[in-house]
Amino acid sequence: MNLRIPGPTPVPAEVAQAGAAEMIDHRGPEFAAMMERVTTGVKEVFQTKNDLAILSASGSGAMEAAVVNHISPGEEVIVVTVGEFGKRFLELTEVYGAKPVEIAFDAGEPADPNKIEEVIKAHPNAQTVLVTHNETSTGVTNPLQQIAQAVKGQNRFLIVDAISSLSSIPVKVDEWNLDVVLSGSQKGWMVAPGLAFVSFNEASLERQAKTTTPRFYLDLRRAKASAERGQTPWTPAVSLFFQMDKSLELIKAEGMDNVYARHHRHGERVRSGLQNLGLTLFAREGFRSDTVTAVLVPDGVDVANLRKIARSEFGLVLAGGQGPLASKLFRFGHLGYCTDEAVEEGLDAVAKTLEQLKRS
Repeated sequence: MNLRIPGPTPVPAEVAQAGAAEMIDHRGPEFAAMMERVTTGVKEVFQTKNDLAILSASGSGAMEAAVVNHISPGEEVIVVTVGEFGKRFLELTEVYGAKPVEIAFDAGEPADPNKIEEVIKAHPNAQTVLVTHNETSTGVTNPLQQIAQAVKGQNRFLIVDAISSLSSIPVKVDEWNLDVVLSGSQKGWMVAPGLAFVSFNEASLERQAKTTTPRFYLDLRRAKASAERGQTPWTPAVSLFFQMDKSLELIKAEGMDNVYARHHRHGERVRSGLQNLGLTLFAREGFRSDTVTAVLVPDGVDVANLRKIARSEFGLVLAGGQGPLASKLFRFGHLGYCTDEAVEEGLDAVAKTLEQLKRS
């Protein structure tokens, strides 16, 4: 199968094999050495010298960790939404008793830094801003650097969901002064689901000390204290650490500039290829993601049937839409372990699927 969804993404054979290594003591020197290598490698991709916690959780676990460690009940916060994952941040803040002010942008549109700055100025008590960098539900990449400038220009604390962008699209954590940044192993990192990454700076540590929200498994202070001993607070997903260790070798060998260039090349090819088939891309031009492309389903076509034919007849696994867009679009992922051949085979399968739908 040609797995062209925005996560979980395909895992290279050597990375998958690394996960089959003999189990080791997660409190022993071998794991401590591996944890140090993996943490150092991930921080290099994050482009940060800040602390970085590796949690045995999905990306949503990283999002929850960001909320419970930095936001207290009753606190007013600003949540920027351009799709379903921005809405997840909104829901998390509500669940933990915060008072979110939503800045909602239409699906397919990017967040406007000027609008964000305007709302920030109108809410002086809202000291925290949460934003999604790359919204996989709509195929939009927000202008994160400009958003960060707007947020930090008003001296607010910034939490960034970079789960589907980091390691595929440039994110300069330190240069852009991003306080808390999240990612997950199942995206561009070319590893199976189950590891979440959270970078956090000195301002974050000050926040963590004051935040009153209860937390236990996702407590970043516990993670930091354990990491200083070469451990995790709880039993880690050891096999996934083996995979990350190997994946980081591959990423380093390719070089991050080449990784970014490959993702952009694949994004451009998918966008042009789908448009050449007469399809309409969903995200606004200029903000279309280099990790996933959202495509409007042609009139009269049932998206579930399109995906079924693509999978059963041509071995192509596409993602559907999410939430209100479930019946309106499909998504073609091109992040992580993705080759030119996989992209071309995927585009060819979409063309054949559309032809079959015309005949039916």
